[in-house]
Amino acid sequence: MAMTDSIGDMLTRIRNGQMAKLAAVDSPSSLYRKHILEVLQREGYIRGFSEETRDDGRAVLVIELKYHEGEPAIRRIDRVSTPGRRVYARLKDLPRVYNGLGISILSTPQGVMSDNEARAAHVGGEVLCRVF
Repeated sequence: MAMTDSIGDMLTRIRNGQMAKLAAVDSPSSLYRKHILEVLQREGYIRGFSEETRDDGRAVLVIELKYHEGEPAIRRIDRVSTPGRRVYARLKDLPRVYNGLGISILSTPQGVMSDNEARAAHVGGEVLCRVF
């Protein structure tokens, strides 16, 4: 069966992995997913990620989850824009997550970036997810 929401699938794998206290989770690889993981790593929500090729030839992203004193670094991660309902935000309408304690990840004409980076670059775009 084909996957319709690959970003939502990756976020769910991260969420489930942290609830199970796993050190790392796997997700199918794509360039779009890598860009989102780079933002999560830059903002300190994951330890890192790497790309591996499995025996059957599929490329897989191994996402290293981050914990602080036994608690997950990501308390909440929600998909905002879905394939059936796209959510866009202009520069002045960029949402603040928990009054600036969390981030929104956006897909902009200048690439995938956090809401703070988008404000600095003066661009808006599609709101992919919220992380706190």
